[in-house]
Amino acid sequence: WSRRCPVSPALLFFYCLFLLSIHLWLNLGASCCFTETLMDSKWATTELAWTAHPESGWEEVSGYDDAMNPIRTYQVCNVRDLNQNNWLRTDFIPRKDVLRVYVELKFTVRDCNSIPNIPGSCKETFNLFYYESESDTATESNPSWMENPYVKVDTIAPDESFSMLESGRVNTKVRSFGPLSKTGFYLAFQDLGACMSLISVRVFYKKCSTTIANFAVFPETATGAEATSLVIAPGVCVQNANEVSVPLKLYCNGDGEWMVPVGACTCMAGFEPAMKDTQCQACSPGTFKSKQGDDFCSPCPPNSRAISGASSVCSCRSGYYRADSDSLDSACTSVPSAPRNLISIVNETSLVLEWGEPRDTGGRSDLLYNVICKKCLPERGACSRCDDNVDVSPRRLGLTQRRVSVRNLQAHTRYSFEIQAVNGVSSKSLSPPQYASVNITTNQAAPSAVPTVHLMGATASTMSLSWLPPDKPNGIILDYEIKYHEKGREEAIAHTVTAQRSSARVEGLRPGTSYVVQVRARTVAGYGHYSAPVDFSTNLESMSSSLQVQLPFIVGSATAGLVFIIALVVIAIVCLRKQRTGSELEYTEKLQQYITPGMKVYIDPFTYEDPNEAIREFAKEIDISCVKIEEVIGAGEFGEVCRGRLKQPGRREIIVAIKTLKAGYTERQRRDFLSEASIMGQFDHPNIIRLEGVVTKSRPVMIVTEFMENGALDSFLRMNDGQFTVIQLVGMLRGIAAGMKYLSDMNYVHRDLAARNILVNSNLVCKVSDFGLSRFLEDDSTDPTYTSSLGGKIPIRWTAPEAIAYRKFTSASDVWSYGIVMWEVMSYGERPYWDMSNQDVINAVEQDYRLPPPMDCPTALHQLMLDCWVKERNLRPKFSQIVNTLDKLIRNAASLKVVSSTHSGVSQPLLDRCVPDYTTFTTVGDWLDAIKMSRYRDNFLNAGFASFDLVAQMTAEDLLRIGVTLAGHQKKILGSIQDMRLQMNQTLPIQV
Repeated sequence: WSRRCPVSPALLFFYCLFLLSIHLWLNLGASCCFTETLMDSKWATTELAWTAHPESGWEEVSGYDDAMNPIRTYQVCNVRDLNQNNWLRTDFIPRKDVLRVYVELKFTVRDCNSIPNIPGSCKETFNLFYYESESDTATESNPSWMENPYVKVDTIAPDESFSMLESGRVNTKVRSFGPLSKTGFYLAFQDLGACMSLISVRVFYKKCSTTIANFAVFPETATGAEATSLVIAPGVCVQNANEVSVPLKLYCNGDGEWMVPVGACTCMAGFEPAMKDTQCQACSPGTFKSKQGDDFCSPCPPNSRAISGASSVCSCRSGYYRADSDSLDSACTSVPSAPRNLISIVNETSLVLEWGEPRDTGGRSDLLYNVICKKCLPERGACSRCDDNVDVSPRRLGLTQRRVSVRNLQAHTRYSFEIQAVNGVSSKSLSPPQYASVNITTNQAAPSAVPTVHLMGATASTMSLSWLPPDKPNGIILDYEIKYHEKGREEAIAHTVTAQRSSARVEGLRPGTSYVVQVRARTVAGYGHYSAPVDFSTNLESMSSSLQVQLPFIVGSATAGLVFIIALVVIAIVCLRKQRTGSELEYTEKLQQYITPGMKVYIDPFTYEDPNEAIREFAKEIDISCVKIEEVIGAGEFGEVCRGRLKQPGRREIIVAIKTLKAGYTERQRRDFLSEASIMGQFDHPNIIRLEGVVTKSRPVMIVTEFMENGALDSFLRMNDGQFTVIQLVGMLRGIAAGMKYLSDMNYVHRDLAARNILVNSNLVCKVSDFGLSRFLEDDSTDPTYTSSLGGKIPIRWTAPEAIAYRKFTSASDVWSYGIVMWEVMSYGERPYWDMSNQDVINAVEQDYRLPPPMDCPTALHQLMLDCWVKERNLRPKFSQIVNTLDKLIRNAASLKVVSSTHSGVSQPLLDRCVPDYTTFTTVGDWLDAIKMSRYRDNFLNAGFASFDLVAQMTAEDLLRIGVTLAGHQKKILGSIQDMRLQMNQTLPIQV
């Protein structure tokens, strides 16, 4: 290259040197050996004065090197004398904790053949020794001049020797030895008859110099004791970098070269690599880096900004938000505008609502709709939320489709419907959701048909009739019309009578005659349809007189046939118990429609002779190909609980919860497992967990239900302690009460109502779950929630006294359990009765002790709890009354702001259970654990609040200063501090 280009050799040399330096710098100095000198005789400016033995051997001589610099050398040349043994020892050389040293020798040796007339003892080699010592104690005679105690390193031979006719040729040899363990050492040179000159001796060691690799600094490190040794150098991350893998280390080999590093550091969030990956510099304003790694800073996503440098997240601009599930790298979005083009189609007491997408979706794809139904009363001029009887299909909240059907509205009534558009950030906005509204008035609608008519009694000229009101009255029933005529004389004019109630007495009839009877109801909209015709007969007029004549004969016949009749009855009862025929089931289903108007009655699946028949009747079979299990989220009584997806033909894919039956099950376990589906399949209510279907024709057997994102209510409240408003908590309680009202109306008793059996979805809608499983727990169950000491498994803390003592489970006992659930909700998942034993709980309740109000619990809510805990079950409120009470409290939010420490109920509160005694705690950390505030343990200790005397002086400002920012947590801690002060007889004012 130098020949083709007109570049001077000097310039070429410096250019190559530059490239070599860059290469070494980028490769951690892997090809360069760094040394440090311990001793170098070349730079001696005075006599070396090393020790020689004998004195006639080695001789110190002054000379000059090639650059004419003065140097001190030693030479020996007693080749004409036989049996030479000349030793030369250096001064003491400290080793500086070095394990292995290197010796560089520069020397010349004369060729023995060039020296005439010498004996055959002439040598051209010499020996190198060393001797270790803790101090400079060597003398002219100690250590002895022999190989032991000296340690031989090597015999040194020249590469070239010289003769008298040639100039001296300098040889350079490097030898190493180790490991060294003492403070220092001496070098010794043994001449056995050579003619040589020791020009210079340099003692040094090798080391790996300070370097930066993988954003970590590794210190200067000496090599190991052996040439093959690897010395570990620990690394420290450069500023603004953190370790990503450990241990962080680099190996220094015996040649002073760094090996491949182990472990690495990367730049922290808000910092990016710089200076050829040796530094981490802060992101500039307007850019960010959300997580640790080798990535570089990125511009802020749309609708966000980073004002300062080193930003790990760009904050959203005003009016824009990120959902909790959004990544920090995602753009900020806004709430949607109101739905457009809302239209309504009224059909008597039904309604269809349709609407279009909002003009602005806020930049998000998770758009949902809520339907808010309000009933407007003309006498008040105000509108209030519709009750649960109004059916909005498919549901009221969380709609993805833009069409709903509304049924069961009242006739001639004005309603207001709001269609809210919400997305994933609507909950972040302080403004209410945008909505489109429409006001409608239902049309005239007559009542539905009367279900059936019953004959209560008859004489020769009268019939006493009764019936149930129509399923859909569509208004207030004004009266009923009873139409009747003689059977077989349809052409005759029918007679009619009216009645104000659902019963009537029809008079003026002919004796012993059959009549066809029908009944219809009337409202302001007119008459409804007649009931199905039924036949009833009057008695014979002469029955009473003939009865007296035939009485002896009747008595005798009755006595003779009584035994026969009893036998027939017994046989019939046995047969009925052994087999329940299909006609009986059909009759039961028909009969249940008349027990509660407009509401089916719950049927216990265990009354079926074949439980599989109940499954087929109440649960939909799902093809296994439609179900996809994604992950296991828990364990159930019979197997695993999973999250998955359900995609049925013609329907959109939804996320579902899947309960599986573990392998190796018995037939009884399969029956008990599927019984929950048989129960759940009979329910259809927004506050009852919805059954999607079952898989029984494939393995594993599955129960598929809707998926509740937030899981069980008790654990959800504990994880979000103090983060909800009272209105939100009351809204949760209202949903639970509405679900229980529905179950109560169906004559279903839950028996295990507790916060652990309430599930919460992403919209904070609470739904009752766990139907029937707790009643079939095996006797060997180890769940401490249930006890078998009183026969069967009972959740003592949630169960009414009569259910514990007498196994009397009713809707009233469910009301008691609901009161406990209220206490759990308002205390954010505290364990009822704390650490009291089950027997202590039973004794306390029997003595009329009741749970105290949780912290900041409104007085009205605690009074409702006490009403639910009335000992006489008939005096407890019904679930319908509970729902109405909660609705009034929600409408009158001011009533929820009254928080009193007094208790208006007749029951005595367990006051001694709610105030922990601080004297029982040894540390402040134990006290924080007791009040469920252990998350702030480090905050207290780091701020210096390590004693109860200091804690008792704390104020709200102190809590805010040490990092307790949630208002609910501040109140809880300050309340406990106030109790602590009272126990310590202090009167310091507390600032809330």
